[in-house]
Amino acid sequence: MKPRFMLLALLSLAATAHAETYTIDGRHTFPLFEVDHYGFTTQHGRFTATRGKLELDAGHRRGSVDVTIDAASIDMGAEEWNKHMRGERFFNVEKFPNLRFTATNFQIEPDKPVRIEGELTMLGVTRPLTLTVTRFKCAKHPLLPRELCGANLETSLRRSEFGMAYGVPGIGDDVRIVIPVEAIKDAAEAGK
Repeated sequence: MKPRFMLLALLSLAATAHAETYTIDGRHTFPLFEVDHYGFTTQHGRFTATRGKLELDAGHRRGSVDVTIDAASIDMGAEEWNKHMRGERFFNVEKFPNLRFTATNFQIEPDKPVRIEGELTMLGVTRPLTLTVTRFKCAKHPLLPRELCGANLETSLRRSEFGMAYGVPGIGDDVRIVIPVEAIKDAAEAGK
């Protein structure tokens, strides 16, 4: 290997040496959404099956995330309503079983994320999505011998931009999303 390429490879390794990897805790991560229902009420739902990975490198002020949400895990509070939401008019889970959010652009000030700019794929459509971090904390897990990071995230989107236009405007196009997320440092990372 030529010295110049060796130096570039070493610099690349050094840049990622301090990134810590966390696994999303699906027992404490439930993306919630709310949408207007014909001007009468604001209806709420959530997804109960989420998985993924988070990498944080606070020293270099960067991070990445790759999260998958099982669309069929939608919970509106009644099974008949859940089936309706799983159908072709809304999440069409037979054809599109997952929603996926990926991001590598974290705004970290001074030592915690405040914004995460990434992309959401839903119903086969990928669009930019920015999450605002309203709460963030990393500390030793109260029950496990590992570090836990938790955050509250908020964003909004227009569902019609992803091809989910059924019921608009009676059922609101603007969807507010709130995500409580917890992630546990991977065992391999815990010993570092």
